[in-house]
Amino acid sequence: MVLNTAAAYLALKARDARFDGRFFVGVTSTGVYCRPVCRVRTPRAENCRFFDTRAQAEAAAFRPCMKCRPEIAPGLSQMDSSRRLADWAALAIEHAVHAAEPIGLPALALRLGVTDRHLRRIFQAAHGVAPKAYLTTQRLLLAKQLLTDTRQPVTQVALASGFDSLRRFNAAFAERYRFSPTQLRREGAAKPAAMALRLAYRPPYDVEAVLGSFARREVRGIEQVQGLTLRCTVGWVQRGQLMQGWLSSTFVPARHEVHVQVSDSLAPVLGALMQRVRQALDLDADPALIDPVMALLPLPLPLRMRAGTRLPGMLDGFECAVRVILGQQVTVKAARTLVQRLADRFGTPIQTPYPALTMVFPSAQSIAAADPEVIGKLGILRQRVRALQALASAVAQGTLVLHRGAPLQPTLDALRALPGIGDWTAQVIAMRALAWPDAWPASDIGLMNALGSRDTRHITALAEPWRPWRAYAVMRLWHHLETST
Repeated sequence: MVLNTAAAYLALKARDARFDGRFFVGVTSTGVYCRPVCRVRTPRAENCRFFDTRAQAEAAAFRPCMKCRPEIAPGLSQMDSSRRLADWAALAIEHAVHAAEPIGLPALALRLGVTDRHLRRIFQAAHGVAPKAYLTTQRLLLAKQLLTDTRQPVTQVALASGFDSLRRFNAAFAERYRFSPTQLRREGAAKPAAMALRLAYRPPYDVEAVLGSFARREVRGIEQVQGLTLRCTVGWVQRGQLMQGWLSSTFVPARHEVHVQVSDSLAPVLGALMQRVRQALDLDADPALIDPVMALLPLPLPLRMRAGTRLPGMLDGFECAVRVILGQQVTVKAARTLVQRLADRFGTPIQTPYPALTMVFPSAQSIAAADPEVIGKLGILRQRVRALQALASAVAQGTLVLHRGAPLQPTLDALRALPGIGDWTAQVIAMRALAWPDAWPASDIGLMNALGSRDTRHITALAEPWRPWRAYAVMRLWHHLETST
């Protein structure tokens, strides 16, 4: 348990949102498990059993609450400085489930460099359940959210959740939750008018800083920040099929949630999109662990004590990496200009309900196949053209994947092996595309300016107390530099 039982019960009584997703409570008198923020009457202490994860609660035969909806709770980032094998496996399972990709334990173990028996053992020790049980929980919770928040047919929900047949889906759902998928939809709220998904986060959350970071890097036609809403176009390849659409994410601070609307054209990849939104907005971060480290930064006291630092990323790892490459040794404004030129030249037109969203960012395939001379005429240096096309080829061929579930060191090695990509670029890609919380681009000129030194060894030594959250320190220092001039 992350908390002892007495402390967990106090957090439950207070409905403390800071503990949302850090534990779940099973109520023996109802057979239901809830988030600590559930608004129903607080159960008696003797009727409560506390669990670290949803999978543990379901393994103990509790079913998810229909009111507080454990499936929308923030996850645990599972990203300590060593990123344990069991945590890598959990991230890989979650990614596969939400992307509706097949996953086998032997293949996963091979990717992690261990035997499947060893992986089962360490996974059980770390997460309290077997990998198969964890996988089933993730699939069923995704299905529950899709059934509740979307109009997708039950058959499509089953496939999107990773089940190979409707019969297997119905059987698993009934066994775990003791009612059928159609009963859930029938007994729930009225069908939503559009696909609108709810995703929770733990407060505090510095919404202003996160949206400000996106606004300063906004590319016309592809994204828009308006009030508390971030909108963007989406290009997604699923099993060789290209899908395009739009996505709109609105912060609802009073509920500690983000409400996400998605175009109907992206319905087959809703699960994967939810995972990427969680990553891009860093909804699984735990401020209780991160903010005390941010208080150590050499900034004026009000800035050091500013709560809710997050590590914003992007929905598409390839697009993120392209932006990082074009940002080599130039200002944020200059990088945005280059990205805009690339998007205007190679982007795909799209119709959306929003006048500001008119095109989809260029695909890896289109950049890989482009004439280098044409890219160079956009004002992009030859070395960066080579880097862009090498990156695009690796992503298009599937030899390089850029998302939170990708293994860190092999991905860093693959990036550094590409022409024109050094340690700074690899570290920033790891920070923004892989959501690696301890990334440290030591040669970054902004960091050097903020820390008052051009000696990378010196500033790396200064950052040692900020482990394992150095990437968050980078974002806080960048935010200070970008907003103080």
